[in-house]
Amino acid sequence: MNLLWLIGVPLVTALAVLLSRNRDQVRWIALTGAAAQLGVAIMLYFLYTKERSAGNTAAILFQQDHEIFSSLHIRFHLGVDGISVAMIMLTAFVGIAGALVSWNIEKMTKEFYFLLVLLSLGAYGFFISLNLFVLFFFLEISVIPKYLLIGIWGSGRKEYSANKLALMLMGGSALILVGILGLYFASGNSFDLVELSNMNLPAATQKLIFPLLFIGFGVFTALFPLHTWVPDGHSSAPTAGSMFLAGISMKLGGYGCLRVATWLLPAGAVAYSNIIIVLSVIAILYGAFATMMQKDLKYINAYSSVSHVGFSLLGIGMLTQTAITGSLMQMVSHGLMTALFFAVIGMIYDRTHTRMVGEMGGLMKMMPFISTVFFIVGLCSLGLPGLSGFVAEMTVFVGSWENDHMIYRIATILAAMSIVVTAVYILRAVGQTAMGPVKNESFLTLTDARWNEKLAAILLLLAILAIGLVPGWLNDLLRPSAEAIMQKVSAFK
Repeated sequence: MNLLWLIGVPLVTALAVLLSRNRDQVRWIALTGAAAQLGVAIMLYFLYTKERSAGNTAAILFQQDHEIFSSLHIRFHLGVDGISVAMIMLTAFVGIAGALVSWNIEKMTKEFYFLLVLLSLGAYGFFISLNLFVLFFFLEISVIPKYLLIGIWGSGRKEYSANKLALMLMGGSALILVGILGLYFASGNSFDLVELSNMNLPAATQKLIFPLLFIGFGVFTALFPLHTWVPDGHSSAPTAGSMFLAGISMKLGGYGCLRVATWLLPAGAVAYSNIIIVLSVIAILYGAFATMMQKDLKYINAYSSVSHVGFSLLGIGMLTQTAITGSLMQMVSHGLMTALFFAVIGMIYDRTHTRMVGEMGGLMKMMPFISTVFFIVGLCSLGLPGLSGFVAEMTVFVGSWENDHMIYRIATILAAMSIVVTAVYILRAVGQTAMGPVKNESFLTLTDARWNEKLAAILLLLAILAIGLVPGWLNDLLRPSAEAIMQKVSAFK
């Protein structure tokens, strides 16, 4: 398969949006482009699994290599493995859902959709890049759209939140750039991920470069204590912006922590694994308890994201095949779950004009569809069996428990205890919002979800159920890549 389709489709969509003449054209062009991206992503999945079933055991499939700047060894080298395919499908599902829930955007509609498409373009390019320089380029493409989406279409302290997000992500990018340049010079001038993965860099060099890359990408994925942009950024962003931030952008960081830092620098990953585990457990517990104190629905989801992303980082730090597979499953699950959570919160806010839990009640009577989806995604967040959250978190716990040292067992137990706290704040928030008496008589005239909102929710729900009820396909997709990473790590354990 030609992977340029993944870049070409959103690029053409973005140009068509800019050339459109009216608001209706913008919406339908963006939706058509998002549907085409989802189609390409699904086709990629089936072609990839077909190649694997046919016996193709190459680490990276569908590679394309084009020269850009030969003197600096910068090449447009593309390719995918199971991790990339999973992240591409996640991006496609969140992308089309984001386009649907933004249907009623009135302010600068053309520019809004253009920035959403640009975010998808950056994510697709990032996940298929096998050249570190190109990978960094696509990572940076996503920063400015986030800043503008929050600063222009956001709410609350949007200027403060936009500036904070941009500055912290730029700081993370600076660390990543230094780490990439360190790899470039240490390897004899190579940016190529495949070439670098086959090199045996000195352990001292790996230990020096690893923290730069891991912390840099960690900023994007809410690594404690560099997570503080997440609550402000999510709470101030427009609905689709929050969906992209939590559902896709935070996964760029997790993917980088695993694909770049851990895969290329396994000795560094082993050396710093204990620190990663400690920070991850703190993030899981801190995020859970901080969420209990929140009264704003967006802040509840934002702080819970810090906790849930901690499971992904915990799986990476545990450095077992099962834990890494669980980490990747958690990235996909959290991306779908939190995107749907923000979508539902946006639907509620559009109707009630409040996100404060204490001001709502009895919404199930007027908005049965929205409230039902709210219940389901809440149950997914607390790890109900049958939904994606349970499968992902249990895989992380099982993989973590495979380490027989007492410290690892204690970390696993502490992380698992957060589920109880999660159940408390999820059930309280959902119950107070949807159940009980109606606290505001004006809410009695509220309407339920429109066709576009129902379609967005159903698409994300189907993906969540596909993982929760039949997780084998995702496990089979991710496991070979996790094995390849562990083969490199095991040499230094």
